[in-house]
Amino acid sequence: MQSESIKAAKNVDQDRLWKRLMSMAEIGALPNGGVNRQALSNEDILARQRIIKWAKDLDFQIETDEIANLFIRLVGSNTSAPPVSTGSHLDSQPRGGKFDGAFGVIGGFEALEAIRCAGIKPESSIELIAWTNEEGGRFQPGVMGSSLFAGDISISDQLDVKDADGVKLKDALSDTLASTPDLLLRPFKSPMKAYIEAHIEQGPILEETKNKIGVVTGIQGLYWYGVEIIGQEAHAGTTPESNRHDALQTAISIIQDLKQLMHDETDTVRFTIGKFDCEPGSPSTIPGRVYFTIDFRHPEQKVIDNIHRKITPICNKHAGVCKVNVSQIIDCPPVHFDEDIMELIKTAASTIGHNHLLMPSGAGHDAGHISKLCPTGMIFVPCKGGVSHNELESSEPEDLVSGIQTLTACLVELANK
Repeated sequence: MQSESIKAAKNVDQDRLWKRLMSMAEIGALPNGGVNRQALSNEDILARQRIIKWAKDLDFQIETDEIANLFIRLVGSNTSAPPVSTGSHLDSQPRGGKFDGAFGVIGGFEALEAIRCAGIKPESSIELIAWTNEEGGRFQPGVMGSSLFAGDISISDQLDVKDADGVKLKDALSDTLASTPDLLLRPFKSPMKAYIEAHIEQGPILEETKNKIGVVTGIQGLYWYGVEIIGQEAHAGTTPESNRHDALQTAISIIQDLKQLMHDETDTVRFTIGKFDCEPGSPSTIPGRVYFTIDFRHPEQKVIDNIHRKITPICNKHAGVCKVNVSQIIDCPPVHFDEDIMELIKTAASTIGHNHLLMPSGAGHDAGHISKLCPTGMIFVPCKGGVSHNELESSEPEDLVSGIQTLTACLVELANK
C-alpha cells in the first residue's frame, strides 16, 4: 500500500468526525437519542444544507441530480477521469438511530478532509455521495436514489408515489431541489471508477468477535410482498362461525404456514411480518380486511427462488371464503462485491493495524445497486449490541474512526491507481 494512502489515513481526526456526527444528529433529534429525518422532509433538507455548507467552506465541488442525490467532490489532478466514490444516506427511519447511513456520509466527508489536510492531490477525483431515500420509511421503495442512478428503476414511475399523509414524492422532491437552486444537475449513471461504502454493521458479529473492521463480501437477497385479505365485516356477537368471512383468521393461518416455509435449520433465512393492518379495528366487529407485508432474505438465489414460488400458493391455499391478493413489492437478488476491492480493504485494515473479518451484509444498502456500475465494496464497523433502526443505536468513536481510516486509505489507493 502506498505511503500517501497511509499518510491520508493518519490525518483522519476522531474528534472532528464525532463532532460532525453529533451536529448532524441535532437535525430531527428525538428525546431518546435517535433521529426522525425522513427522506425529502424539512429535516432532510436541513441535513443536506448543513453538509453543503461544510463542503463550500472547504471549496469542494457540489452537484445534485433529478432525485436529489448529493455529490461532493475533492478534485483530482486528472479531471477527465471517473471519480473514486464513497457515500451512504442521511435519511432515517421514523424512530431511527443517528449512525445508520449518516456515518457513511459524515465519515466520507471526513475522508475527503483528511486527504486535503495531508496535502495530497489524488490522480482521480474522490467523491462523496449522499443518496436520497435509502430507508424507504416515507416513500417506497427504499434505496430509491441509488436505484434510479444505476438505472434499475425509472423516475417517472416514482413521482406519484405518496407518503402516509398523501404527499406525492414529486412535490417533496421539488421542494428539496428548490432548497439548493445553485447546484448543477448531473445525469444518472455518470461514470465511477470504484465505490466503497462505510456503514455500521447493524448486527452483533463484529462486537462479539472483537473485530474492528468488517470486510463485506456481499448483500443477501431481499424480497418484499404485500398480502391483502378481503373478507366481510360482521357483528362479533351475532354471526355464527359458519357464516364468518374473517380476514384476520385467514391472515393468521397464512402467516403460520409461511413461518413453516421459512424455517431454516442453519438460521440463515430471515423472515419478517413488518407491517400488519386490520380493519375496521373495532372490538365488536369481525375484521373485513387485513393487509400485511412479507420481508424475506437469503444470500443464495436458489433458496430465494424455492421460497418465492411457494408464497402465493400458500396464501391462496388458506383463502377459504375470503379473497387474497399477493403482490411483489421489492425484488433485490443477492449481490457479490468485487474481490479486488475486498482485498484492498483487508490490506488497508491490516496495514493500519485494525483486525478484520469477512462477512456478508444482512441489510440492503445503496452499494448493492452501484455494484452494477463499477467495482464496489463495503466497510462495516461495530455497533453496540448490534442494535439498529432504533433510537438506542450506538457506536464507539474509536470504532468509527477505524472504519474511516481504512476507507480513506482505500480511496487514495484507488484514486492513484
